[in-house]
Amino acid sequence: MDPLSSLLSGIRAEGSVVSRAVLTVPWTIRFVDEAPLIMISVLRGGGTLLLPDETERAVGAGDTAIVRGPAPFHLADHPTTIHSSHAAYELACFTTNAECTAQELGGIHWGNDTDEATALIVGAYRASGHRHERLLRALPPVLVVKEDAEVCGWLESAAADAAQHSAGSQALMDRLLDWALVCTLRSWFDKAGADAPSWYRGLADPILAPALQSFHDRPAEAWTVASLAAQAGVSRALFAKRFTRLMGRPPLSYLTECRMDEAEALLSDTDLGIAQIARSVGYADAFGFSAAFKRHKGLSPSTFRSRAAAAGPSSFSSGQSAVR
Repeated sequence: MDPLSSLLSGIRAEGSVVSRAVLTVPWTIRFVDEAPLIMISVLRGGGTLLLPDETERAVGAGDTAIVRGPAPFHLADHPTTIHSSHAAYELACFTTNAECTAQELGGIHWGNDTDEATALIVGAYRASGHRHERLLRALPPVLVVKEDAEVCGWLESAAADAAQHSAGSQALMDRLLDWALVCTLRSWFDKAGADAPSWYRGLADPILAPALQSFHDRPAEAWTVASLAAQAGVSRALFAKRFTRLMGRPPLSYLTECRMDEAEALLSDTDLGIAQIARSVGYADAFGFSAAFKRHKGLSPSTFRSRAAAAGPSSFSSGQSAVR
């Protein structure tokens, strides 16, 4: 499994809620779900994202924004609206104490449906464990990608269908939002260039990609620089030099970091024994793995697992809302 697919496997849309509503100025929406990621696709109209660090980011028709949580933030028709008299709304249908349902949301009508009204699809993604945290570290507080008009039309049509609560509509909206998240992140990474994470840049390189894919498909193998170079079809020296230049670290350093991140997720999210985890990430025995883990993470595997268990789950089940 490639790195992006692996990281996204821990963050999904399940049990989405669809509301049919319109937003006419002046208005604000406060997002308080504390989700790791929130995606906002603007189908019509537009507004300004107001983040906790006072960052302002305008979004218009065709824009899809991904906001990194969990801190609450606002979306307003204009930055000054939040300090004046306006229609204020709050989306908090996916917190542990929320009581709203798809049926209740489906009956909401905000404002008057005019040509100037703003139409949105909002997805609040929740994580099933800790695997997604490496992805979050690679993202800015907010990113915006421009979508084609055809994509926006299709999204709006799918959201309208899901709001009818017909057979399969729930699965349709869940998968729609999963698809939209993957496509938006790929588009942003493609345009980010040097700011994209190293594992994404490497997969775009024709020489490094075969070696990286082989490692991520079979991380338990005893990989060496020579065996990775063989997968790439180049000499060991050329592979090591190119890898270090593009990825910002030597090949074996990258492999160790990936194995330690995977071990961290397994220690936090599974009941596998230390020896089992050691073998699954490429170590012959628990002793060697434990020494490497403590060297890179500052804690022994057993201590890390105990602290993770004491801290409790990092997130809840996922949920989404389409606002139209």
